[in-house]
Amino acid sequence: MTLILFGSPYSANVHRVRLTLAFLGLAYDERTIDLLSLEQRSAAYLDINPAGQVPALRDGEAIILDSHAIAVYLARKYGGEQLIPRDPDAESEVLQWLFFDANELHNGIGYARNHYKFGLPGDGAAAQARAKRALGVLNLRLASHDWLALDRPTLADIGCAPLAEKARDALIELEDYPNVGAWLERFWNLPFYLPMPF
Repeated sequence: MTLILFGSPYSANVHRVRLTLAFLGLAYDERTIDLLSLEQRSAAYLDINPAGQVPALRDGEAIILDSHAIAVYLARKYGGEQLIPRDPDAESEVLQWLFFDANELHNGIGYARNHYKFGLPGDGAAAQARAKRALGVLNLRLASHDWLALDRPTLADIGCAPLAEKARDALIELEDYPNVGAWLERFWNLPFYLPMPF
């Protein structure tokens, strides 16, 4: 059964899943959900994802929602321990960065990007301030590590990179976070890397 990713070219969350699929070498079909026409709120899509958000992934009869949950699902089902180990100590090292992305980067860079690039309402300055704090945390971690967890590329990096690389869309210069910039260069040079469509 073919994997089907419901997504949008504008979404860093969707891109996180694309990167996971690419790392694992998995074939999939992508169905574009037109966020600008609010297709995500259509009855047909709400049957797939009642939250009206992208991404969603169909794997046979299973439908998985939320980009982080999808990434963990794919890594566990198809990737062995390449992207996320089963040892609790090592697993928690990876998961803490996935959760950091879901909270700090999403509510920082994600919201500021939505405000400044796409004109969505909200407190852009507050989101930008949160984004800068989050980038500062990443910059500190990456001062002594090439990768966020386990000294190798994992879901920690796949989780955080899509929003970190869009900092300029939130009107934040990555030159102020040189370790983040160097990490992204390493990430971009991985053989599975795909640039975000938008």
